[in-house]
Amino acid sequence: MVPFLTTKLTLVLIEDEIKIARMVKDYLEKEGANVYIAGTGEKGIELVREKSPDLVILDLMLPDISGLEVCRRLRQEKNIPIIMLTAKSQETERIVGLEMGADDYITKPFSLAELTARVRAVLRRAWLPINEEKAKEKNITRGPLHLNIENHQISKDGEEIILTPTEFNILALLARHPGRVFSRLQLLEACLGDAYSGYERSIDTHISNMRKKIEPDPANPTFILTVFGLGYKFSNAK
Repeated sequence: MVPFLTTKLTLVLIEDEIKIARMVKDYLEKEGANVYIAGTGEKGIELVREKSPDLVILDLMLPDISGLEVCRRLRQEKNIPIIMLTAKSQETERIVGLEMGADDYITKPFSLAELTARVRAVLRRAWLPINEEKAKEKNITRGPLHLNIENHQISKDGEEIILTPTEFNILALLARHPGRVFSRLQLLEACLGDAYSGYERSIDTHISNMRKKIEPDPANPTFILTVFGLGYKFSNAK
């Protein structure tokens, strides 16, 4: 398989199961990444601060603090992509993880090839602007919101807002076409890829998370509007 990049990626894996951690590390390093392992949440947070990795793979169940708490604390500081590892029985936690800013999740047991594919997909979303007209529009301004497409940065009234790569891509697509309705499937395929078909409802979680960050009143949104029975659109109001 082709390595991730000619320049090696830096990944942090926060996983307390030694066997799993070693297998993931060995596999991803063969794919062209530098992988650093932490066995606890607190050590994982320290390692992320020290290494400034390109992506974090985060187990939900850790011996000291939960993966959800680790995700929450990392999100307060960074917009680094995060993939959560969960058990099949942890559906509620997966939803909460997405709400806290995780970009994707994968359930145990998983294949190393699937994990690698997810890492590639999340990194593509983090590094590349939305594919549609991506070379034409480097900045988008909608009312108090300003999006810098190249740098994946967003500000509201001049104050920076931290979005995950997935959230940013969804917002950029909607903001690029104010008034146009996008179905959940369209948003999913444009921002996550067609490999995620069947996960349309995960878009609702990302939308809810964005509203908490950008809307004056998330319960009564003015930017990202729900079109019942169809999907979502960005308000075309000035």
